[in-house]
Amino acid sequence: MNTQTKQPRPKYTLEFKQDAARLVNEKDYTHQQAADHLGISLSAIGRWSRAERSPTAATSGKKAALSLMDQTELIRLRRENEELRMEREILKKAAVFFAKEIG
Repeated sequence: MNTQTKQPRPKYTLEFKQDAARLVNEKDYTHQQAADHLGISLSAIGRWSRAERSPTAATSGKKAALSLMDQTELIRLRRENEELRMEREILKKAAVFFAKEIG
């Protein structure tokens, strides 16, 4: 069995991702040059540069890709939605408890 522990994936800010994508999309760095220069994986720079390209570059047959800013906003909204669902469940249980106390 493999006893090695997995390294946690590093978290990068939206600004870092956008700047990294700009190196490839605007400054004519290759994906490999940008990845080596920034110390990130080749696949990460590829994803980020594709996400930052204009929507006209995306193929029409596939789902529209989200920009990095949209991806970050989607993650934030999903977390907020989950918190609100949990709060709602707690309030439902509290309402049932107090209704039994009164009744």
